[in-house]
Amino acid sequence: MAGRPRSFDRDAALAVAVEEFWRAGYEETSVATLTAAMGVTPPSLYAAFGDKQRLFEEASEAYFQRTCEGIEVATALPTVREAVARVLEDTARAHTDPATPAGCLMLTEPRLAAQREVVRRRLGDRLADGVRDGELAAGTDTDRLATFLLAVLRGMSGCARDGGGTDDLLGIAETALAALPAPANPLDIA
Repeated sequence: MAGRPRSFDRDAALAVAVEEFWRAGYEETSVATLTAAMGVTPPSLYAAFGDKQRLFEEASEAYFQRTCEGIEVATALPTVREAVARVLEDTARAHTDPATPAGCLMLTEPRLAAQREVVRRRLGDRLADGVRDGELAAGTDTDRLATFLLAVLRGMSGCARDGGGTDDLLGIAETALAALPAPANPLDIA
């Protein structure tokens, strides 16, 4: 005997779940809030996604994949300064986009430390490329600098959640970009 077909669009429901978790975090988002926002019953939610934890994992992974796509585009830019500037500017604009909740799910949700570590490592790799290419001073501690940049991104998220606007976050981005160490001989950079 076959079960009844689902009466909702699973992808659309997942997108709504992403926004609910993004807006309030895992702990503050109840199954009742999720089902009301998604327009499904609790049994439908459980049948489609399993429990709240599995729904959160799927929602946060979908969110993370979009974040990674943006990081990859930015870090592929020709210079490390362009790459870091793009990451910071994109972050400022994304965190304050009126079409989405303020801030960033990945940067503020305590359960997503592993995702933040992936972003930190990717930034560190791009910074290491910058040292290797002579764009940053040879002695630059790229691990420490990547940790600093991730802290800046997290701070930008918090600022946006507290009501900071795009200009506020772009100011933070500009200040963080100024912290990148210059190469030993700036004339070496074309």
